[in-house]
Amino acid sequence: MRIHSDSFDHRGAIPAEYALGARDAGEVGFARNRNPHLAWDDVPAGTRSFALLCIDSDAPTDPGLVNKAGVEIPVDQPRSEFCHWAMVDLPADLRVIEAGSCSDGVTAHGKRTPPGPAGARQGLNDYTGWFAGDDALAGDWLGYDGPFPPPNDLRPHRYFFRLFALDVDRLDVPDRFTAADALRTMHGHVLAEALVQGHYSLHPDRPAPAL
Repeated sequence: MRIHSDSFDHRGAIPAEYALGARDAGEVGFARNRNPHLAWDDVPAGTRSFALLCIDSDAPTDPGLVNKAGVEIPVDQPRSEFCHWAMVDLPADLRVIEAGSCSDGVTAHGKRTPPGPAGARQGLNDYTGWFAGDDALAGDWLGYDGPFPPPNDLRPHRYFFRLFALDVDRLDVPDRFTAADALRTMHGHVLAEALVQGHYSLHPDRPAPAL
Protein backbone atom coordinates (compact mmCIF):
# COMPACT_ATOMS: atom_id res chain seq x y z
CA MET A 1 0.00 0.00 0.00
CA ARG A 2 1.24 3.48 -0.83
CA ILE A 3 0.15 6.93 0.38
CA HIS A 4 1.14 10.39 -0.83
CA SER A 5 0.09 14.01 -0.48
CA ASP A 6 -0.24 16.74 -3.09
CA SER A 7 0.01 19.25 -0.21
CA PHE A 8 3.64 18.49 0.70
CA ASP A 9 6.49 16.25 -0.41
CA HIS A 10 7.40 13.16 1.58
CA ARG A 11 9.94 14.30 4.19
CA GLY A 12 9.46 17.88 3.00
CA ALA A 13 8.18 20.99 4.75
CA ILE A 14 4.46 21.20 5.47
CA PRO A 15 3.07 24.55 4.26
CA ALA A 16 1.59 26.81 6.95
CA GLU A 17 -1.82 26.47 5.29
CA TYR A 18 -2.05 23.01 6.87
CA ALA A 19 -0.88 24.06 10.35
CA LEU A 20 -2.74 25.27 13.42
CA GLY A 21 0.00 27.82 14.14
CA ALA A 22 2.10 30.04 11.87
CA ARG A 23 4.54 32.92 12.02
CA ASP A 24 3.40 36.10 10.25
CA ALA A 25 5.48 39.28 10.28
CA GLY A 26 7.45 37.89 13.21
CA GLU A 27 4.39 37.11 15.32
CA VAL A 28 3.11 33.61 16.05
CA GLY A 29 -0.62 32.94 16.00
CA PHE A 30 -3.31 30.69 14.62
CA ALA A 31 -3.12 29.66 10.97
CA ARG A 32 -5.59 28.33 8.37
CA ASN A 33 -5.61 24.83 9.89
CA ARG A 34 -6.69 22.97 6.74
CA ASN A 35 -6.15 19.24 6.55
CA PRO A 36 -3.72 18.26 3.77
CA HIS A 37 -4.59 16.22 0.70
CA LEU A 38 -3.94 12.49 1.10
CA ALA A 39 -4.35 9.71 -1.48
CA TRP A 40 -3.44 6.03 -1.52
CA ASP A 41 -3.43 2.93 -3.72
CA ASP A 42 -2.20 -0.69 -3.87
CA VAL A 43 -4.70 -1.60 -1.17
CA PRO A 44 -4.48 -5.25 -0.05
CA ALA A 45 -7.25 -7.73 -0.82
CA GLY A 46 -9.64 -8.20 2.07
CA THR A 47 -9.51 -4.55 3.22
CA ARG A 48 -12.83 -3.66 4.87
CA SER A 49 -11.94 -0.24 6.32
CA PHE A 50 -9.07 2.15 6.99
CA ALA A 51 -7.82 4.05 10.03
CA LEU A 52 -5.75 7.23 9.80
CA LEU A 53 -3.49 8.82 12.40
CA CYS A 54 -1.29 11.93 12.30
CA ILE A 55 1.41 11.86 14.96
CA ASP A 56 4.07 14.43 15.87
CA SER A 57 6.99 12.36 17.16
CA ASP A 58 8.98 15.33 18.51
CA ALA A 59 6.78 16.87 21.21
CA PRO A 60 8.86 18.09 24.18
CA THR A 61 8.45 16.07 27.36
CA ASP A 62 8.91 19.12 29.62
CA PRO A 63 5.91 21.44 29.06
CA GLY A 64 7.49 24.00 31.40
CA LEU A 65 9.99 24.88 28.67
CA VAL A 66 7.35 25.61 26.03
CA ASN A 67 7.24 29.34 25.17
CA LYS A 68 9.35 30.16 28.25
CA ALA A 69 10.97 33.57 27.84
CA GLY A 70 14.72 33.44 27.28
CA VAL A 71 14.77 29.66 26.88
CA GLU A 72 15.27 27.55 23.78
CA ILE A 73 14.29 23.88 23.85
CA PRO A 74 17.43 21.94 22.86
CA VAL A 75 17.38 19.46 20.00
CA ASP A 76 18.42 16.62 22.31
CA GLN A 77 15.69 17.21 24.89
CA PRO A 78 13.66 13.96 25.38
CA ARG A 79 10.60 13.77 23.16
CA SER A 80 7.20 12.09 23.10
CA GLU A 81 4.29 11.71 20.67
CA PHE A 82 1.45 14.18 20.15
CA CYS A 83 -1.62 13.15 18.14
CA HIS A 84 -3.02 15.64 15.62
CA TRP A 85 -5.61 13.37 13.96
CA ALA A 86 -7.30 10.06 14.70
CA MET A 87 -9.98 8.79 12.33
CA VAL A 88 -11.42 5.28 11.98
CA ASP A 89 -13.98 3.39 9.89
CA LEU A 90 -12.97 5.03 6.62
CA PRO A 91 -14.78 3.12 3.84
CA ALA A 92 -12.86 0.38 2.04
CA ASP A 93 -13.46 1.99 -1.37
CA LEU A 94 -12.07 5.39 -0.29
CA ARG A 95 -8.82 6.42 -1.99
CA VAL A 96 -8.50 10.18 -1.39
CA ILE A 97 -9.11 12.85 1.26
CA GLU A 98 -9.17 16.28 -0.34
CA ALA A 99 -7.36 19.24 1.22
CA GLY A 100 -9.62 21.22 3.52
CA SER A 101 -12.41 18.63 3.43
CA CYS A 102 -12.05 17.62 7.11
CA SER A 103 -10.73 20.84 8.66
CA ASP A 104 -10.69 24.42 7.37
CA GLY A 105 -10.09 26.94 10.14
CA VAL A 106 -9.60 27.09 13.90
CA THR A 107 -12.56 26.40 16.20
CA ALA A 108 -12.18 27.48 19.82
CA HIS A 109 -13.00 24.58 22.18
CA GLY A 110 -12.61 22.17 19.24
CA LYS A 111 -14.83 21.22 16.33
CA ARG A 112 -18.09 19.67 17.52
CA THR A 113 -18.91 17.73 14.34
CA PRO A 114 -15.82 17.75 12.15
CA PRO A 115 -16.54 16.71 8.58
CA GLY A 116 -14.97 13.64 7.11
CA PRO A 117 -15.64 10.81 4.69
CA ALA A 118 -19.13 9.32 4.99
CA GLY A 119 -19.22 6.68 7.72
CA ALA A 120 -15.87 7.64 9.26
CA ARG A 121 -15.57 8.56 12.94
CA GLN A 122 -13.25 11.28 14.26
CA GLY A 123 -11.37 10.90 17.53
CA LEU A 124 -9.87 13.29 20.06
CA ASN A 125 -6.50 14.81 19.25
CA ASP A 126 -4.00 15.82 21.92
CA TYR A 127 -4.91 19.50 21.89
CA THR A 128 -7.78 18.31 24.12
CA GLY A 129 -5.29 17.84 26.94
CA TRP A 130 -2.98 20.69 25.98
CA PHE A 131 -5.75 23.33 26.09
CA ALA A 132 -7.58 21.80 29.08
CA GLY A 133 -6.56 24.61 31.44
CA ASP A 134 -7.33 27.46 29.02
CA ASP A 135 -10.89 28.77 29.44
CA ALA A 136 -10.81 30.32 25.97
CA LEU A 137 -9.84 27.09 24.21
CA ALA A 138 -10.62 24.10 26.46
CA GLY A 139 -12.89 21.41 25.05
CA ASP A 140 -12.97 18.24 22.98
CA TRP A 141 -10.65 18.81 20.04
CA LEU A 142 -11.95 16.32 17.50
CA GLY A 143 -10.61 15.49 14.05
CA TYR A 144 -7.66 17.23 12.43
CA ASP A 145 -5.88 20.17 14.04
CA GLY A 146 -2.48 20.79 12.50
CA PRO A 147 1.07 21.55 13.63
CA PHE A 148 1.76 24.22 16.24
CA PRO A 149 5.22 23.34 17.58
CA PRO A 150 6.74 25.58 20.27
CA PRO A 151 8.33 28.64 18.64
CA ASN A 152 11.31 28.27 21.00
CA ASP A 153 11.99 24.66 19.95
CA LEU A 154 15.27 24.20 18.07
CA ARG A 155 14.18 20.83 16.69
CA PRO A 156 11.92 20.78 13.60
CA HIS A 157 8.97 18.52 14.33
CA ARG A 158 8.18 15.49 12.16
CA TYR A 159 4.55 14.63 11.38
CA PHE A 160 3.68 11.08 10.33
CA PHE A 161 0.40 10.49 8.51
CA ARG A 162 -0.14 6.74 9.05
CA LEU A 163 -2.81 4.86 7.11
CA PHE A 164 -3.85 1.34 8.18
CA ALA A 165 -5.79 -1.11 6.01
CA LEU A 166 -7.97 -3.24 8.32
CA ASP A 167 -9.89 -6.50 7.99
CA VAL A 168 -12.89 -5.18 9.96
CA ASP A 169 -15.68 -2.77 8.96
CA ARG A 170 -15.77 -0.98 12.30
CA LEU A 171 -13.35 -0.61 15.20
CA ASP A 172 -14.69 -1.16 18.71
CA VAL A 173 -13.49 2.14 20.15
CA PRO A 174 -15.23 4.41 22.70
CA ASP A 175 -17.31 7.37 21.52
CA ARG A 176 -14.55 9.73 22.71
CA PHE A 177 -11.67 7.66 21.39
CA THR A 178 -8.00 8.59 21.11
CA ALA A 179 -5.15 7.44 18.88
CA ALA A 180 -4.11 5.03 21.64
CA ASP A 181 -7.62 3.52 21.65
CA ALA A 182 -7.49 3.09 17.86
CA LEU A 183 -4.05 1.47 17.92
CA ARG A 184 -5.02 -0.90 20.71
CA THR A 185 -8.28 -1.93 19.04
CA MET A 186 -6.80 -2.47 15.57
CA HIS A 187 -4.17 -4.87 16.94
CA GLY A 188 -4.44 -8.13 15.01
CA HIS A 189 -6.55 -6.55 12.26
CA VAL A 190 -3.92 -4.63 10.25
CA LEU A 191 -3.40 -5.91 6.70
CA ALA A 192 -1.00 -3.15 5.66
CA GLU A 193 0.33 0.25 6.73
CA ALA A 194 1.62 3.18 4.68
CA LEU A 195 2.89 6.57 5.77
CA VAL A 196 3.88 9.96 4.47
CA GLN A 197 5.98 12.31 6.59
CA GLY A 198 6.38 16.07 6.67
CA HIS A 199 8.15 18.50 8.97
CA TYR A 200 7.34 21.93 10.44
CA SER A 201 9.00 24.51 12.68
CA LEU A 202 8.11 27.93 14.08
CA HIS A 203 11.57 28.75 15.41
CA PRO A 204 12.65 32.15 13.99
CA ASP A 205 16.02 30.77 12.89
CA ARG A 206 14.46 27.95 10.87
CA PRO A 207 13.20 28.45 7.30
CA ALA A 208 9.63 29.73 7.48
CA PRO A 209 7.00 27.39 5.96
CA ALA A 210 5.25 28.85 2.94
CA LEU A 211 1.98 30.62 3.67
